[in-house]
This record gives sequence, structure tokens and C-alpha cells, in this order.
Amino acid sequence: MRELSLNVLDIAQNSISADASLIEIEVLENTERKELVIGIYDNGRGMTPEQVQNVQDPFFTTRTTRKVGMGIPLFKLAAEQTGGSLEITSEVGVGTRVRTLFKTDSIDFTPLGDMDSTIIMLITMNTDRDFIYRFGIDENEFTLSTQELKGILGDVPLSEPSVTQWIREYLSEQTQNIRGGV
Repeated sequence: MRELSLNVLDIAQNSISADASLIEIEVLENTERKELVIGIYDNGRGMTPEQVQNVQDPFFTTRTTRKVGMGIPLFKLAAEQTGGSLEITSEVGVGTRVRTLFKTDSIDFTPLGDMDSTIIMLITMNTDRDFIYRFGIDENEFTLSTQELKGILGDVPLSEPSVTQWIREYLSEQTQNIRGGV
């Protein structure tokens, strides 16, 4: 994939398919260590140890619509090409944790891409799920929780255009603040 945000979208979609009601996404950069951590954690069905091994194989998929599953293998490859890694931990009935480490000073580092749009799409297309998004660079970070938003909004759906616009503006403003106004 050309942007890591698309990998995040793909893996979050796997979480949704695994009946997760809560999906946490973190994107945390440490500029001193030149590292980027991306984590996608869910409370879905989870996987057996054998399934965890198999999902890293591009020729394994549980989908019936196609015979290969490239999401995790491509994400793993993107991380490893930078000198980083991908770890998956999962427990049946508890959920799955996918955590990647990228070395940002590698010539093979894939650009992060538009995480704001990825998060907006996940939230507005899956209003029956909860998302926690955490973005940070060094000591500066922010968190967006749909559980908190739903508590404030009451019966107003997150897919309401004015709410979606507010979320978009909030994410953009917070991301720009974290990036130093760039």
C-alpha cells in the first residue's frame, strides 16, 4: 500500500469483521529514536495461536470472496523493510492487538498518509462501534474517543453531517498542533 493509513483502515476493517465493539488506534512518533509505532487493538473474536501465525501468510485468509489476504503481510513487510517489526497478540473471545514499529529514517519508510480521513471514515461508516484514536509526536498527543462524543451528543448520530464536519475540523486542528502548526 502506498500509505500506512490504508493499512490501518484495512486492519481496522478486520476488527469490525471480527465483531469488535471497541477499536483503539494509536499513531505515536518518537523523533529522537526515529521511530513510529502504529497499533490497532480490538475486543473482537480474537484468534488462536495458529490463526495468528497464518494471518501473516499472504496465502491465508478467512474470507470467502478471495483466496489471499494481503493486509497483515504487507503491513509487516512495510515495517520490516525499515528495520522495524510487526507483532500480533490475540486471545479467542478477548480480542487482537496488532502493533508495528517503523524506523522513520529508513529510505524504505512508507508515508503515513491521511490518518484524519481514515479515522473519519471508520467513525462515520461504523457508528455502531466505538473508536479511540490517539495521535502523538514525542510528548505532544491528543485522543479522540467516540464513547465520549456519544455521551455528549446523546441521540445525535456521529454520521450527522455537522458532527462529521466538527470531527474533521477537530482532527485537523489537533494534528496540526501536534505537528507544530505545519
